[in-house]
Amino acid sequence: MKTKILILSVLIIGFGFACKPKAPAPPAQPEAAVQAPENQRMILAYVYIKPEFISDFIEAAKSIIEDSNREEGCLEYMLWHNPYEETNFIFVERYVNRAAVDTHFAASYFNDFGPKIAHMTLKPAEIKVFSIAGED
Repeated sequence: MKTKILILSVLIIGFGFACKPKAPAPPAQPEAAVQAPENQRMILAYVYIKPEFISDFIEAAKSIIEDSNREEGCLEYMLWHNPYEETNFIFVERYVNRAAVDTHFAASYFNDFGPKIAHMTLKPAEIKVFSIAGED
């Protein structure tokens, strides 16, 4: 009996050391770390359009896309169409910083766009503004 207890104790202790967590390896250092632009902003604007106005909406959106892409602080301004829900669109916008977003929101063509397409929408747009995690 003592032998069985001794063997069992040795096995338990052995498994305890075998299951002990190992020290984590130091993180690998990248050759060239890529820095995210400081204070960059992304805007996602979800727009829901009545089926009979889809082509009219796309045509109306072309001007705000062109004007916005000409803004000094705009990195990209694109309209995406959901191929599975044909009435759903999303504007994907990137700006160099918050000041560029504020400039965009103050632009006359931006403020004119909402009323211009109001009769085409199924429901109000959902606008979400993001910054790069850890930058603000």
